[in-house]
Amino acid sequence: MPATSHAKSNLKPVVMACCLAMLAVGDNSTAIMAALPDMKGSLQLGPAELEWVVNAYLLTAAIFIIVGGGAADQLGARRSSIAGIAVFALASLLIALAPVGFVVVGARALQGLGAAFAVAGTLAAVTEAAPDERRPEAIGAWTGFLMLGFSIGPLVGGAVTHYAGWRFIFWLNVIAMVPAGLMLLRHPGAGGRRAISMDWVGLGLLALFMVTLISGLQALAHVRTNPLSAIVPLVLAVIAFPLLLRTQTRRPQPLVDFGLFANRNFAIAAGLLFLVMFDIMTLLLYYNLFAQAVDGLGMSAVAAGLSLVPLSIALLAFARAAPLIAMRIGMRRMLTGGSLFLAVGCAIIWLSFQTHAKFALLMPGVFVAGAGIALVYASAPRLGLATLPPLQAGKGSGMLNSCSFLGGTVGVTFGGIVFALSGFSGVLVLLGISALASTMLCLRLNAE
Repeated sequence: MPATSHAKSNLKPVVMACCLAMLAVGDNSTAIMAALPDMKGSLQLGPAELEWVVNAYLLTAAIFIIVGGGAADQLGARRSSIAGIAVFALASLLIALAPVGFVVVGARALQGLGAAFAVAGTLAAVTEAAPDERRPEAIGAWTGFLMLGFSIGPLVGGAVTHYAGWRFIFWLNVIAMVPAGLMLLRHPGAGGRRAISMDWVGLGLLALFMVTLISGLQALAHVRTNPLSAIVPLVLAVIAFPLLLRTQTRRPQPLVDFGLFANRNFAIAAGLLFLVMFDIMTLLLYYNLFAQAVDGLGMSAVAAGLSLVPLSIALLAFARAAPLIAMRIGMRRMLTGGSLFLAVGCAIIWLSFQTHAKFALLMPGVFVAGAGIALVYASAPRLGLATLPPLQAGKGSGMLNSCSFLGGTVGVTFGGIVFALSGFSGVLVLLGISALASTMLCLRLNAE
């Protein structure tokens, strides 16, 4: 068989497997939001435990996504992908069978570890398998399926929770990940290109900084009654960060390459991804808690999912349209417009709860917010990586993804404080402020 024919026959199953895995990862990220009120009741979760069900996943993924990028280089992209997929499937199985809340939190952390390796590994595997002329098409399919999962998650989560129970969401993850892993196992690809080397000190300091930061921020809600629960972890975070910065700037091959942030567009792209994940995770979590609460909108899980269909449509449509829009009006204008769309969408949703015509304004509000999120989320990574040399693309991608996951964690944490103090209306104000901060960042871009 000619080499080109072999490459084509090898490309299709690899891309199919990677896209299936990303569909499951994307869906998992948002489907759980519709299930959280039911999980809270059946597992008897308190507010802090409920936040950790989300944060354990996001925080572990934020820490290990950088390691995942390196593992794809060292172990081989497809082998690293298989490892991530297997861990993700195992964690999903543990959650589906979990008898108590702390098992769910621990398995969600394990799921975040699997997602970190799967996301980094599958992107590298698609890039490695595709010949030059088909690489943009393959990467576009990978991104499209991730965004498809992300966009259909609220509806899938609501429908599955309503008709089959929240545990079946995680059975679906297993059902999707097993064939994806088996397809990649049949096409293992090339091995790693160098011996495995891990900066354990850097990884430990990174984990210490992120975990203590989130723990301290989460404890701020109880600072009056238990000040040490916030002060101690925040002090540890303040100590850990300069130590991390010092050790990483002195290493020839750092785990966390802070030098990348010297590039203005890369730093702004990282900030945009932090803020947009802050927005989407906070919006989905606290909207679902509000929508399904008796003293909120009083919806069922499936009704809450259906009310977010305009958001899902906007996420998918504008993520696909973003490259064309950027070509026509310029990256800076598009990202600025997307950030403003998000702010306007939050304002419309806020107004919907101040009037009697709730749903007449809610539907367009979530659509406009979804359009803004999609334009930023789909374009910021391309902006950040476009200014880096090819040899730094892997590290750059890991850093951008880490900032994105960390933003989701910080958003869920701050959103929990605001939700407890002023309800969902206060959360919408917080999201509006975040969107305006995103707009200010866009105006500083060195791009048309």
